[in-house]
Amino acid sequence: MKLAVSARCGARQSACVSVICSDGDPPEGTPANDTKRAGKPFPYPPARFISLSERRTIRPRPPPDIDATRPPRQSAPMKKLTGQDRSVTSKWRPATQAIRGGTARSHYGETSEAIFLTSGYAYDCAGDAAARFAGEQKGMTYSRLQNPTVEMLEERIALIEGAPACRTMASGMAAMTAALLCQLSAGDHIVAARAAFGSCRWLVDTLLPRFAIETTVVDGRDSDAWKAAIRPNTKLFFFETPANPTLDIVDLEAVCGIAKAAGLLTVVDNAFASPALQRPMEFGADIVAYSATKMMDGQGRVLAGAVCGSEEFINTTLLAFTRNTGPTLSAFNAWVVMKGLETLDLRIKRQSENALKVARYLDGRVPRTLYPALPSHPQHDLAMKQMPDGGGTVVTIYLDGGRTQAHGLLDALELIDISNNLGDSRTLMTHPASTTHAGLSEEVRAEMGIEEGMLRLSVGLEDPLDLIEDFDQALKKVGL
Repeated sequence: MKLAVSARCGARQSACVSVICSDGDPPEGTPANDTKRAGKPFPYPPARFISLSERRTIRPRPPPDIDATRPPRQSAPMKKLTGQDRSVTSKWRPATQAIRGGTARSHYGETSEAIFLTSGYAYDCAGDAAARFAGEQKGMTYSRLQNPTVEMLEERIALIEGAPACRTMASGMAAMTAALLCQLSAGDHIVAARAAFGSCRWLVDTLLPRFAIETTVVDGRDSDAWKAAIRPNTKLFFFETPANPTLDIVDLEAVCGIAKAAGLLTVVDNAFASPALQRPMEFGADIVAYSATKMMDGQGRVLAGAVCGSEEFINTTLLAFTRNTGPTLSAFNAWVVMKGLETLDLRIKRQSENALKVARYLDGRVPRTLYPALPSHPQHDLAMKQMPDGGGTVVTIYLDGGRTQAHGLLDALELIDISNNLGDSRTLMTHPASTTHAGLSEEVRAEMGIEEGMLRLSVGLEDPLDLIEDFDQALKKVGL
């Protein structure tokens, strides 16, 4: 036997040991194809046992993806790591970035990204493990912190968002919570828009005050209200636009400008628009958070969230929080969202077209219809300035008959599903006051503009005429 010490790890006074047979037969009891004990360590192929006469001429066998007998070929247009090369991918258009951005192929050359279902990673030697944990060596340590599949998704989302960096989370609410808590401490103050997803309002109204973080809620549509709410201890603004479910529009440029002038950060929930329709950083936002469950997956399959921001914020402020609290996205869910992103551009545009057709029909059929792309929306011009390629998938309607009539309409639908999800390829409808915002008090719901007769519609990819026909028969059954 001969013990070979790795020079790489030896430099750190650690020993990586490989066993190489120095006679014609493997050690007793060692299978000839056991690459771990009888020849070369992974990833090399099964060992060929070497005679004494051949020992001095042995050369390391190349990895499986290299043919040492042929001269190097010209690089293919899509290299294995091109998807992670910002000098290349930043020049691609969004639809291309959503398909190829972030891709890192293994030596097998797979076209669809690989799913790395692993919790941990092995090291060649103890010195490598120590170096990675000390930040001296690149590489994976634990899937709570890094995973190849998850990192591909993060790079892809960052690209289509136009952000320097991204960190994914297990759900949209994990993303919202992490984006806030990672940078707030007791005694800080934030200003938030009153119109928001129910769980986001719970964060602002209930969770943050438990940790002595002060909060002020304002009408997000009123830019002056944001400025008036700033205090000496204010740290950030938090809002979503369009808002869930009232479709209030916040003037991104104005509000982000107010924040910057005061030295504050802005955290924007962009789930309703997605980066295919609106990129808040182009209007001055610092941090953009997502429920990737919605349009990014787009087919109602998995939960996921994402936070985009500067390299410093993502890799220092946010990473320190996620490293120790663990709101980690699974590799499988990351892969599913990557597949969803490949069709995001096509889906969001078609769904926006469908939503506009359905909204036009409902606008003359129910007491009140809200949709950003409808001229009747009170902030139509601002919405189209910020989302020039479409008004999104969500339409909100109001019925005069309160909860009874709203529930009656839902129960009368034959095609459209009753569901509190949104951004799906299927059309879904829900009653916010009794579902997504049921956990808020009646007073808070009234303040937000959520009435008992309000219904939120998420328009999918079905033929819009079928959706209109379903509404026609259902509305007739509730007297409309």
